[in-house]
Amino acid sequence: MTEQTPWTREEFEAKLRGMEKFYHIHHPMHTLMNEGKLTKKQLQGWVANRFYYQIMIPIKDANILANCPDRETRALWTQRILDHDGHPGDPGGIEAWIQLGIAVGMTREEVTSLEHVLPGVRFAVEAYVNFARNSEWHEAASSSLTELFAPKIHQQRLSNWPELYPWVEEEGYIYFRKRLSEARRDVEHGLEITLDYYKTRKEQERMLEILKFKLNVLWSMADAMYMAYINDMPPYFNVED
Repeated sequence: MTEQTPWTREEFEAKLRGMEKFYHIHHPMHTLMNEGKLTKKQLQGWVANRFYYQIMIPIKDANILANCPDRETRALWTQRILDHDGHPGDPGGIEAWIQLGIAVGMTREEVTSLEHVLPGVRFAVEAYVNFARNSEWHEAASSSLTELFAPKIHQQRLSNWPELYPWVEEEGYIYFRKRLSEARRDVEHGLEITLDYYKTRKEQERMLEILKFKLNVLWSMADAMYMAYINDMPPYFNVED
């Protein structure tokens, strides 16, 4: 075999799953969260900033749909928008995240106003949306495969938070429960698209770069929040009023 021999389907999937080491579950912000070491204010900061990511997910997915000529793919991918924006019988993931904000002690208005969203978080999220808008649709779709690693982090919160953060109201856990099944379904579809599309070693290595970009987006968001809420160095903290 030469160095440029394509990976088999199984080898390629293993490479993708191996990128879990870069997932933000390993960021110090999330490590502290999972150990119950965040204060109420710090946890609120995370919820408020992550809300910006939540509201941009369906916009990201709408851009993927706009670039996708395949009817069957569009029919399946549309469900992701409904999952977040809601539909009759399901208020959706965005509303569930607002309920998480209320459960950690914020008001609906405080969460939805975006007043706490940090510049670094906004920049990272918008970079991801722009990638989805401007990329070939297969590449944009496969960038969503950080969902491979999401069920673990959702399950951690469901298992740990009731004991670590007993002051969080029960309604706050709806989002994490909801995403456990949704993420697994989305992974199945996203993997099928990815494993079918990237055939040469060069293409497969390109996909690893795309996945790393998305992992960088999530890590950069955590960096901004760690700086602001853990190190107590919010943007422009050293500039006089």
